[in-house]
Amino acid sequence: MVVPPEVREQLVAHSREEDPNEACGLVVLRDGVAERYERGRNAAESPYRFELEIDPLLWYLEDDGYELAVFHSHLSAQPRPSRTDVENIGLWEGKPYLIYSLREDDLAAWTIRDGEISPLELR
Repeated sequence: MVVPPEVREQLVAHSREEDPNEACGLVVLRDGVAERYERGRNAAESPYRFELEIDPLLWYLEDDGYELAVFHSHLSAQPRPSRTDVENIGLWEGKPYLIYSLREDDLAAWTIRDGEISPLELR
């Protein structure tokens, strides 16, 4: 998966703006390349978990050949899915799952399937 610098900057900026709560949103991909970031709202307003609220029309992008990846930030933890992330994977099972760590200033990508966490190559 490729996340160009301009999209990465948007993820970082949103994460910093939402501190002390987790930021969340959707990364819109085509052929494994992030074309843009759509900010969401963390309805949980929590530093420990997120509940993504997003414009419902964005889900239709998949009908146009885009892939959607969920994004959220971790404030002090590593950019690796937490137990809460794994337990609440829901619709995102098997799909790209991006996490930015504010503490480590690091972005990582994963998939979660049947409770198993697998890294995705991120460029």
